[in-house]
Amino acid sequence: MALRACGLIIFRRRLIPKVDNASIEFLLLQASDGIHHWTPPKGHVEPGENELETALRETQEEAGLKASQLTIIEGFRRELNYVARKKPKTVIYWLAEVKDYDVEIRLSHEHQAYRWLGLEEACQLAQFKDMEALLQEGHQFLCSTAA
Repeated sequence: MALRACGLIIFRRRLIPKVDNASIEFLLLQASDGIHHWTPPKGHVEPGENELETALRETQEEAGLKASQLTIIEGFRRELNYVARKKPKTVIYWLAEVKDYDVEIRLSHEHQAYRWLGLEEACQLAQFKDMEALLQEGHQFLCSTAA
């Protein structure tokens, strides 16, 4: 059976007079171990939790962002399936916007750095094709809706 994890693709919009595609920035966290990869906050589902609860808990643990500081974007829920450490893994992601552009990020011991990045830079840092595709899909969703 695949390991199940859930996370949030956190974003903010730069405060510029004209809102356009370049105004969206994604939050990526750099892992403290392994290959020091960059991903949105995510983690394993614990007994008794639903998937969105897991994503919110992990975001608070890994980035210091509480549910009250975020707006979950309706209509976007995506599943990634891949192999991690020789085991199948499924990760479910939602899009979430920070309510305060200048919100403080507080990393846990699991991460050593964070960055707010435009789509192109975020995709370059993501390293994995499925994460790159997910960021592009999230960006396209945001640009095509009145979210």
